[in-house]
Amino acid sequence: MKKVLIPVLLLLALGMSARGQQPLPLYMRTDAPLEERVEDALQRLTLEEKVALCHAQSKFTTPGVARLGIPELMMSDGPHGVRAEIEWNSWDYAGWTNDSITAFPALTALAATWNPEMSARYGKAVGEEARYREKDVLLGPGVNIYRTPLNGRNFEYMGEDPCLAGEMVVPYIRELQKNGVAACVKHYALNNQEQWRGSVDVAVSERALREIYLPAFRKAVVEGGSWTIMGSYNRYLGQHCCHNEVLLNDILRKEWGFDGCVITDWGGAHDTREAALNGLDIEMGTYTNGLTSESVFGYDQYYLATPYLEMLRRGEVPMQTVDDKARNILRLIFRTSMNPDRPWGSLCTEEHYAAAKAIGDESIVLLRNDGILPLETDGSGQILVVGDNATRRLTDNGGSSELKPRRTISPLEGLQALYGDRISYTRGYACGRPLYERVEEVSPETVDSLRREAVARARKADVVIYIGGLNKNAYQDCESTDRQSYDLPFHQNELIEALLEVNPRLIVMNISGNAYAMPWAERVPAILHASYLGSMGGASIADVISGRVNPSGKLPYSIPYRLSDCAAHASGDPAQYPGIERGEQEGAPIPGSFLDSGSDPQVTYAEDILVGYRWHDTKKIPARYAFGHGLSYTTFDYGKPEVSSGRLNAGEGVHIRIPVTNTGTRDGMEVVQLYIGDDRCSVMRPLKELKHFKKVLVRAGESVDVEFTITEQDLRFYDETTRSWVAEAGTFKAYVGSSSSDIRRVVPFRY
Repeated sequence: MKKVLIPVLLLLALGMSARGQQPLPLYMRTDAPLEERVEDALQRLTLEEKVALCHAQSKFTTPGVARLGIPELMMSDGPHGVRAEIEWNSWDYAGWTNDSITAFPALTALAATWNPEMSARYGKAVGEEARYREKDVLLGPGVNIYRTPLNGRNFEYMGEDPCLAGEMVVPYIRELQKNGVAACVKHYALNNQEQWRGSVDVAVSERALREIYLPAFRKAVVEGGSWTIMGSYNRYLGQHCCHNEVLLNDILRKEWGFDGCVITDWGGAHDTREAALNGLDIEMGTYTNGLTSESVFGYDQYYLATPYLEMLRRGEVPMQTVDDKARNILRLIFRTSMNPDRPWGSLCTEEHYAAAKAIGDESIVLLRNDGILPLETDGSGQILVVGDNATRRLTDNGGSSELKPRRTISPLEGLQALYGDRISYTRGYACGRPLYERVEEVSPETVDSLRREAVARARKADVVIYIGGLNKNAYQDCESTDRQSYDLPFHQNELIEALLEVNPRLIVMNISGNAYAMPWAERVPAILHASYLGSMGGASIADVISGRVNPSGKLPYSIPYRLSDCAAHASGDPAQYPGIERGEQEGAPIPGSFLDSGSDPQVTYAEDILVGYRWHDTKKIPARYAFGHGLSYTTFDYGKPEVSSGRLNAGEGVHIRIPVTNTGTRDGMEVVQLYIGDDRCSVMRPLKELKHFKKVLVRAGESVDVEFTITEQDLRFYDETTRSWVAEAGTFKAYVGSSSSDIRRVVPFRY
């Protein structure tokens, strides 16, 4: 389809058609205004062609209009890299030899950099790879809020705070779309668990919806200019989110002015009338589970296919609905596959590997260090590496985020490159093959044998580096299943305890897209936390451990001591997670598959706006490691802030300048975080909320001034009575610190 269009595109600048001197139709002229082209193309389409635009023709494509030279749309899973090619009509891989790519760090890692410049670099690089692979829509990034550490898909998102997620998603989208590849921000909205994701109805206050779960999506649309949005599987107010009147028509279109396409998650459509009326444009993956199962129906039986066409012909839904959908789809096609100005793209370049490495470097979080780190490379002691994640390829499995990288450096390879023959390795634990919906059991004999060998070798080593955590198997960090426990899996806690008994010089380097219990934390000299780092992950891990890179990552989510310290689990009520069945058996937990319970479950967000650190702060339940926490190999002092005014007036801001001094001997980066607290309000408010942050490089012995401007918008809450944003007069505090629990300076002011 696209190859047929190439000679036409070459003539666009001349305004000529392929037939000679005849003027090109308006919709083909790239010098014409976009909306005029869209309207011209729309009036040329038949009803059948308009409907055909609205649904898939294969697993990852939608049809164009061949009669008019309008090409199809090619989509690919993301956002951590362009997925390997899938068969036209099955979930099997196509077996191509030229679809290997750069694997970029997971979005939790990107969020842990707290650096919008890294986000822009990420979007640019992954966009170039998507363009080279001739993709028009990259299915990502994801900005669902981290509500529970059991959510199997948290690693694809940007943490627990809407300010952090919103600031980080905008540069990604802007740079990605400069390649003529559409971002598809997902999963809109309230997709905060995988258990029963296809049927669970989320009961949440409008205030929590507006303050916690929607702001990052709004920034993606209003500031990022995302060209597409993916609806989520779950329901809200009884309607599936892929055709939800409130979310799509009222908020996305009318309030935010979204002019792009709404695309279903694969298998997310459930009703033709709702899909017709409630803002859905493109239907993908219907009658499958979006991951592994096949459909017995053809694409012409999708809800927005023949059933929709027949409803239109009978006058049961307005003809305007299909015109609106076709208009949005044409606009997307003109922005992407019919955009002759988009660059060619590139694949697996050294620049892309450098971007992946830089993001990984800045994302690793040093949680604890008693001085054992950095581990110098010029020593002579023997270093034992223990742990399955030291060698496991963590780009495999995980669902739609699975990747086929051309180059991957494992943590063991990275350490061997720096420390040479000082490094030896033993696995320590086993976890079976990557599977989606079940765990491959490992025999007790194997568990015991691996542990005994690791302990015996640890006894003789000078230093032990443990590399474990979660992986992409079922019930870990994996689409389709939630975690079954807050503990580390595969008997890792017992292994860590056993290693500590024989060698106290233990460095724990865990890889995970989620928080987990650490009953051994106070006895381990050093703890590092990383998310999935992609192609260059092993090099980043080795460089941080050795001190070649000074760690600067900060946690994008809290790490509670125990699951019950998390707001969603504090009451122990299954109504709050994973949900209960409504009706005759109300109160009973529901059995069922990951996609559809076969029943009518509802989950209630009883914690309301108190998500993550808001809960820990307000309820005075300390986290083991707080949101925003992350140490360095140097230290930073926060000086006395300079404040422009003690009062914030309408239309003016309070300007704060604070000097940050590197008091150590190494250059380092610090993330200065500014939170706002409302001393007295007519509604419940958290103790404080993140409103601004800046990451700055401070040379050893030098100081850098960090400046923030607080505006009236930073003081607002959503008033459910008036259904508007309100800032009440009174006294506020600006908390400036290195994490949500490490506040260095407090600046009071009035409004």
